[in-house]
Amino acid sequence: MVEGGLARADPVEFTECWTTLWRTPYIMRLAFSAGIGGLLFGYDTGTYKPLPFSCHLRLLALLVVFLQEFTALAMQETIVSMAVAGAIIGAAVGGWINDRFGRKISILVADALFFAGAVVMALAPSPNVIIIGRILVGLGVGMASMTAPLYISEASPHRIRGALVSTNGLLITGGQFLSYLINLAFTHVHGTWRWMLGIAGVPALIQFFLMLSLPESPRWLFRKGKEDEARAILEKIYPAEEVEHEVRSLVESIEQEAKEQVGSGMLSQLKSAWSNKVVRRALYAGITVQVAQQFVGINTVMYYSPTIIQFAGFASNKTAIALSLITSGLNAIGSVVSMCFVDRFGRRRLMIISMIGIITCLVVLSVIFFQASVTAPKVSPQETAYFGANSTCKAYRNAPDLSSWGCMRCLHKDTDCGFCSAAGNVYNAGACLEMTDAVKGACRAAKRTWYTAGCPSKVGFLAVILLGLYIIVYSPGMGTVPWIVNSEIYPLKYRGIGGGIAAVSNWTSNLIVSETFLTLTEHLGSAGTFLLFAGFSLTGLVFIFFLVPETKGLQFEEVEKLLEKGYSPFQKSKKDLKDDEAN
Repeated sequence: MVEGGLARADPVEFTECWTTLWRTPYIMRLAFSAGIGGLLFGYDTGTYKPLPFSCHLRLLALLVVFLQEFTALAMQETIVSMAVAGAIIGAAVGGWINDRFGRKISILVADALFFAGAVVMALAPSPNVIIIGRILVGLGVGMASMTAPLYISEASPHRIRGALVSTNGLLITGGQFLSYLINLAFTHVHGTWRWMLGIAGVPALIQFFLMLSLPESPRWLFRKGKEDEARAILEKIYPAEEVEHEVRSLVESIEQEAKEQVGSGMLSQLKSAWSNKVVRRALYAGITVQVAQQFVGINTVMYYSPTIIQFAGFASNKTAIALSLITSGLNAIGSVVSMCFVDRFGRRRLMIISMIGIITCLVVLSVIFFQASVTAPKVSPQETAYFGANSTCKAYRNAPDLSSWGCMRCLHKDTDCGFCSAAGNVYNAGACLEMTDAVKGACRAAKRTWYTAGCPSKVGFLAVILLGLYIIVYSPGMGTVPWIVNSEIYPLKYRGIGGGIAAVSNWTSNLIVSETFLTLTEHLGSAGTFLLFAGFSLTGLVFIFFLVPETKGLQFEEVEKLLEKGYSPFQKSKKDLKDDEAN
């Protein structure tokens, strides 16, 4: 219980989760069916990640035939940003729909939107229609991103709730991994990009029909006065001796809610939520972890994957694809680690450990990028002249001081040039050449390596290792736990609207990071950008330490009581106070 301050739950072994699921497969059916929403989320984001690089470029090349007013890059940015904008709106409206019409209806609507968007994109005759499809998909992803963990959380025994909600995270990372595999499978198939986009509608269709046979959240039903229906579902989830205890807790929660009159409109719910101190404290914690999840720079790290590979001396797209599969695989493994330990060690501890690891990796990556930039090969006038004057980079040819040019300057955004390594040793001075297929072919024909995203470096292999370590420490903690926290920290009446607000903050942060990192790298450089995100991560760690309570193993009503008393990381539990008195 929560009397005396900080709440503590009994340790939960992962074996208990499997034992419970073995005895009650109905719980896993609920969790897996709702978790397909995470698969939609993961597949969608995976399809439009910068990796797999060759598949993404192939998709853009096929889209170019439609382009009239826009460049390929501008259209790519528009397509991606429209999906995120749709997700922001979907998360906001989804929170209200969750509280008004139920979790099940929200998931069904999300599936319908996602399926419609996938079909529209697959059949699109022009980029503008693709954008419409992306908005529809974004709306569905936004709703699913906050509804799926909420439904799983409310349909799970509290002692294994974290592990079951982590299945949503596992399916998100699994969806990203699946998207890479499917993109590879359809790379050489007629109508490549249409298959890539259209096949996303299949899991949405599967989830739609699965959810039709599943019940509404028992807690939402109880709140709407459908007590018999809710009790019948709880009896399938909990052992007989625990059902009455759950019902009593729900009755107390409903009686407490009855004292507060709230309108049915979204604005009135928002006003009421913010005026409630318990909800307000929950939002401080929920928004903190969602914003921190994005501002640790995960999208930036993933974006730099091709550059990191080139730093290690590998410039082929095949290697880039292999890294994308490895990193997404590590991400999925991290979700399994979260399932194993989130109910044993707690949400708060996993996030704090994760943040410390993230900060360390980002600082070391910053040092590696800085070292790589200062030790990058120089540009040799002789090596450049070897390929002929017509092949020389115009910016290099017109530069007043050629001695100051190195590989990094050659590949700078405003030069539009590529770097061709020296023959025999990629770390020696090379050539700065025009970025054309003919010149690239000439470079490779001379048995040299062609670089466009980053320069060769002797410390590059360390960057690859740090990338893997970053994913390993990110995924079990900050990758998964924020969604778990937001599925269990709000009072029943405000669980939908609270989760929706937090999800909006997540998607908004996602948009800010995605739309600004190119500008950041242009002004701060790669090393400065990683160091900046390390600073953001440190700030997030401080906020998590002071604002986010531990909720492992607690009933929803106990979490509410904990927040009502007010949380402080320096509070001692009743047991600790007694131990101090005894000493």
